[in-house]
Amino acid sequence: MFFADILETEGLGNRSHLAGGARAAVVVDPPRDVDRVIAAAARRGVRIVAVAETHVHNDYVSGGLELARLTGARYLVPAGARVAYARVPVADGDVEPVDEGLVLRAVATPGHTPHHTSYVLQDAGRAVAAFTGGSLLMGGVGRPDLVEPRLTEWLARAQHASAHRLADELDDEVAVMPTHGFGSFCSAAHGGGAQSTIGAEKASNPVLVQDVDTFVKELLAGLDDIPAYYAHMGPANAGGPAPVDLTPPGRADAAEIARRLAAGEWVVDLRGRVAFAAGHVAGTFNFEVDGQLATQLAWMIPWGRPVTLLAASAEDVTRAQRELARVGIDRPAAAAVGSPADWLADGATPASFPRATFAGLAAARERRDDVVVLDVRRDGERAGGWIGGSTHIPLHQLHRRTAEVPPGTVWVHCAGGMRAAIAASLLDAAGRAVVAVDDGFPAAAAAGLPLVVPA
Repeated sequence: MFFADILETEGLGNRSHLAGGARAAVVVDPPRDVDRVIAAAARRGVRIVAVAETHVHNDYVSGGLELARLTGARYLVPAGARVAYARVPVADGDVEPVDEGLVLRAVATPGHTPHHTSYVLQDAGRAVAAFTGGSLLMGGVGRPDLVEPRLTEWLARAQHASAHRLADELDDEVAVMPTHGFGSFCSAAHGGGAQSTIGAEKASNPVLVQDVDTFVKELLAGLDDIPAYYAHMGPANAGGPAPVDLTPPGRADAAEIARRLAAGEWVVDLRGRVAFAAGHVAGTFNFEVDGQLATQLAWMIPWGRPVTLLAASAEDVTRAQRELARVGIDRPAAAAVGSPADWLADGATPASFPRATFAGLAAARERRDDVVVLDVRRDGERAGGWIGGSTHIPLHQLHRRTAEVPPGTVWVHCAGGMRAAIAASLLDAAGRAVVAVDDGFPAAAAAGLPLVVPA
């Protein structure tokens, strides 16, 4: 009897998998923080005998090398991947024993990367689950444009062929268990779901219902921006990530926070956007711990810049530290717990800015206030429609382009409010008068704001 457990990493939109039998298991595409993988294996009462990577990851730092070291497991990495450490190179058709009657079979599925490899779990010779990494996803495929621009179209065509190979070779009831596709920017589509099978994907996944030319054309036309930190993930994973250090950072007092701000370091307030807008230390940036912290912060921060974390609780610091380590921001320079009253230097007062809805924005425009509307959604989102007269600077570019924001009071919006809060904190730190629109974009039309919708 086999099992196949999902280990979610929701902040990055990824899944890892622990699969095996009564005594032993394999881990596919483990996260950086391997302690939770070891705990999952302990709950199952199994020994990890193999760790398998589907590819050299571009969106997070893998814990595979460290997990294999800690457990003594064999570390399976596609033979075509250029890495700087010892591993078991796997090629198409290779079989790795897992437990009695259970084996893992490697299937070459290039497309997400040239060396991408999926793994099929076989129970007594029968395929029961396919760990498809960034190949066949739920409702889509992994992006083909993360390796080299000149390879993008070739990889897109390879994705089509690889997906069809899996669909042709595996029975309809085989579970599809991808790594990407749950909000990850490694996914080329916005599909998802709790579970899927080869049969379900054959019925609806574009890669399996479209001819190759149509698929490639639509896939390439729909690719969105790539997070900037992805440029650092592949080299880190190929070089061999260091063991993660999750020991608590040193605690900063108000004077140290002021010194770090004066030095141009990033001081990040993890509290919710409502509390931050009501009062914060001037110059700090608001990245909610309950938002896409790792993705948004790693996308924007100058790589290697020290980060100090401010939070309402020690638990929030611990959580943020774990999330950031997954994308290579390993050690916060310092941390502080409490409220702005605890973090302000002597004589300083809290900064603040107002929040509003799209109805409030419409009213301000009606009053002919000095209103600048700033849209910080990504290009692909704005392509579906925007507020007439608005300025567009995607959030991940704003810290480099604040000088391009027109003069006036900046009413900043995104699709739902979280990114608008980040943008508002950046502008507030730059000395701009700002209003954070904390509202869903569909409310803009209901408020009577003029929308431009492409034909």
